[in-house]
Amino acid sequence: MAEGFSVPGQARMQHLRGVSAGALILALAAPLAAAAQVASDGSQTVPSTGIDAGQAENQEIIVTGFRRSLDAALNVKRDSVAAVDAIVAEDIAKFPDQNLAESLQRIPGISIQRDAGEGRAITVRGLGAQFTRVRVNGMETVATSTDGASANRDRAFDFNVFASELFTSIVVHKTAEASLDEGSLGAVVDLNTGNPLAGKTGLTAVGSAQASYNDLSKNVRPRLAGLLSWKNAAGTFGASVSAAYSKTNNLELGNNTVRWAQARFDSVNGTPCFYNSATGTTPVRNSGGTYRSSAACNEAALAFHPRIPRYGEVGHDRERLGITGSVQFAPTDRTKISIDGLYSRFKETREEKWGEVLLRSNERSIDLLNPTYDTKGNMVSATLNDAWVRTEHYLRKSQTEFYQIGGSWDQDVTDTLRFTLLGGISKSDASIPVETTFVFDNRTAQNYSYDYSNMWQPKLTFGTSVTDPANFQLAEIRDRPSNVTNKFRTAQLRTEWDVTDGFQVKAGGVYRRFSFDSVAYTRDAVVCPTKAAAARDAVLGNVTCSASSQVFAPGAIYGFPVAGLGETFNLGNAGQPSGTTSTFLIPNIDASAKYTGLYDRPLAIDPGNIRNVVEAAKGGYLEFDVKGDLFGLRYAANAGMRYVRTDQTSTGLNNGVAVTVRRNYDDWLPAINVALFPTEQVILRGAVSKVMTRPTLGNLTPGGSVDGFNYRINFGNPQLDPFRATSYDIAAEWYFAPQSIVSVALFKKNVESFPVSVTTSGSYASTGLPLSIIPPSSPAASNPEGQIWQISTITNGTGASLKGMEVSFQTAFRFLPGFLKNFGMIANATFIDSDAAYTQSGPAIAPGGALVAVTRTETLYGLSKRAYNGTLYYEDQKFSARGSVSYRGPYIDGGSGTGNIFEGYNSSLNVDASIRYKITPNVEVSLEGTNLTDDYRDRYTDLDANRNYEYNHFGRTILIGARFKM
Repeated sequence: MAEGFSVPGQARMQHLRGVSAGALILALAAPLAAAAQVASDGSQTVPSTGIDAGQAENQEIIVTGFRRSLDAALNVKRDSVAAVDAIVAEDIAKFPDQNLAESLQRIPGISIQRDAGEGRAITVRGLGAQFTRVRVNGMETVATSTDGASANRDRAFDFNVFASELFTSIVVHKTAEASLDEGSLGAVVDLNTGNPLAGKTGLTAVGSAQASYNDLSKNVRPRLAGLLSWKNAAGTFGASVSAAYSKTNNLELGNNTVRWAQARFDSVNGTPCFYNSATGTTPVRNSGGTYRSSAACNEAALAFHPRIPRYGEVGHDRERLGITGSVQFAPTDRTKISIDGLYSRFKETREEKWGEVLLRSNERSIDLLNPTYDTKGNMVSATLNDAWVRTEHYLRKSQTEFYQIGGSWDQDVTDTLRFTLLGGISKSDASIPVETTFVFDNRTAQNYSYDYSNMWQPKLTFGTSVTDPANFQLAEIRDRPSNVTNKFRTAQLRTEWDVTDGFQVKAGGVYRRFSFDSVAYTRDAVVCPTKAAAARDAVLGNVTCSASSQVFAPGAIYGFPVAGLGETFNLGNAGQPSGTTSTFLIPNIDASAKYTGLYDRPLAIDPGNIRNVVEAAKGGYLEFDVKGDLFGLRYAANAGMRYVRTDQTSTGLNNGVAVTVRRNYDDWLPAINVALFPTEQVILRGAVSKVMTRPTLGNLTPGGSVDGFNYRINFGNPQLDPFRATSYDIAAEWYFAPQSIVSVALFKKNVESFPVSVTTSGSYASTGLPLSIIPPSSPAASNPEGQIWQISTITNGTGASLKGMEVSFQTAFRFLPGFLKNFGMIANATFIDSDAAYTQSGPAIAPGGALVAVTRTETLYGLSKRAYNGTLYYEDQKFSARGSVSYRGPYIDGGSGTGNIFEGYNSSLNVDASIRYKITPNVEVSLEGTNLTDDYRDRYTDLDANRNYEYNHFGRTILIGARFKM
């Protein structure tokens, strides 16, 4: 197991100041408190044994617990010819972390992305989650959950779908082998569940129960797990079943800007910006007219301002259930048959409550007062009159059901020939039956002010009452149910032939069919302001608002009165400074849905998310494994070729018509891995391979989508080539003591094909698309030519490069005297750089002008140049403690919009700790803490200006529980 030590940057140290005394004691003092643990007779003991220190030199030390998991993980790494890292459960149903992704981040080269405070997706050696393939019990699969406002609609694997207690090990393959499944530029990750024939004879029962407390949401929720396993005395039959259940109800509090933008305002400090003509003398207020250049108006128009400045709360109510089952039959030493099943259900109710101002696309009607600017082109503070004040209530109910059933037959045909036949199916069904938003608007509010002098903790003050129902109207309703379903069918044959001592031939074939289906619908509606007295039927019918109906004079009626439809929301600790408005009226979803009949409205197709992809992969491999001595130097190596043909069918909606495109492509993927053993403790490794990842699913659709809020249009490209790369790796490993290693690995990937986005600017009419596919609740629905559109598609790019280094150190402090022998540490650091060329839409250089295309060379998306991880642990016969720190440097997450060049995340620092005490050999109590620094998720837009996109925190989580085994 390769875990690591963290050296956080100064920018993250501010969060340490907010750590509670209890958290610091748990994270830092716990391992030191173990110093008091001695044997009952006062003598010191060797870790996890009862051996007196004076006898230890002459007796074999048998390790248990966390140290045993480290031993097992290092054995996996040491025995592999290719570059492999592993994490092994300390005991059955006892994975070392609460979350699989959080365990993986301690492996060198792996960083994670969090959702609702827990690990969700991984990045391996700078390559994002879509470049990593995940296998469960040897079969590739995809599990999807939800994040933000949509489901995962890509190849990325969401680790938060599963409870960690269901798994016995994770193995990460960092270099390719001909016998290893293709499809990864980053890594192949193997998740393994039970293996009853490897357990003890008879019945084994394990159970655990924990109470989880979050200090931000201040609630307690359960986490339960159990396992039953049985093996007959002959060791020929075994069966096991395990289950895990957890429930959390945590909060996420903070602020959000939904990006920054440039726009022309109605007036600036009393200077009108629009007149009846370019040379006219009569100002035209709120809409229409011709922009007249002036110093004040131009400066405001070219500066970036927050599009939707807001504070709010996001609630995450999650329930996770997992069940595994395994039956194994080995009638002879030559035959073993296994059947494995896995079921998981992950349910989440996400509820968002926001108080905001909608500058986005409404700047034309807003009067701007007292703007101030910084040196990065930002309008960091201002007062707004005739502002669109909005409160918003969002509710999404989602559920992911995953199941997999597979079987394998392992047969030794002779002493030198064996085969494995493997097959099975898996399905991940991520459904969102409810995704509802209700909006209260006051579109002529006065004296709203924002101040982003502190970019991450702005002061947002409403001048008009936001608790008085008389100031609001129910203006928009939205519901967007959707579903994403992934299916795999797999059949594989693997054979091995020991030709001679030290020479083995491996060959096999594979058939794998993957299908991806995405469907999405809308019940969006906007209430037209032309109704003198808004009626319920106005929102139920097919209403089209004219451009002129978007002009709002003081007192104008533009929606339903909100009496009886609202509720008061009080913002908690969101990091807001004094003076920020923290109480506002928001829509009550039940009352508003009943009044408007939302769920009785017919569903309309969301064309950009009605699509599917079917891929059938057929191929085989031939690999030669050799080992021996050459001039006295021991070596091991494998070399071979993997061939795969991909038949791909992509379907999407284009102008409302289903379009299907079929294509196929072939890949020949050679790979060679070499390991040299100068001594029994030192291993030198090298690897070269061709690797590939199939294109991102969202890019393969022959259809398109229209974003009427941001005036963006996206088209797919079903003819995209796969990501293809040549990968090089060298490493040196020194196993200098038990449970100890020092290693250095260098790696490089030349990415030969890299799909890139191409963006142009133009009118909506230039696309030839019908107006009917613009979302009806968006500003563009009533004014499609209200601003220039960004029109994007994907094409095959020229490639990219990536290089990096991993450094790892792990040891048990056996050389120290007394109780200090029970300590150990694990540390690693990863340094990565890459170059990829992108075309982005940069800032407009003229007020109201089109965005200017900018070509930039930056890192690959999702790549942090620096990552550090560290664990300090203590373990004796009864007591164990661990404190872990993980640091991830900033990274670009993707292209941005509205003139911002890229967006991403600033650095993060997470501190976790655990304490365990064995009351008896079979009963253990534990205290664990995660995110003990209450680290904020720090998201930015624009790489150069580092503007605030999002700054939210999730609180610390403390778990207390007990575990028994019999």
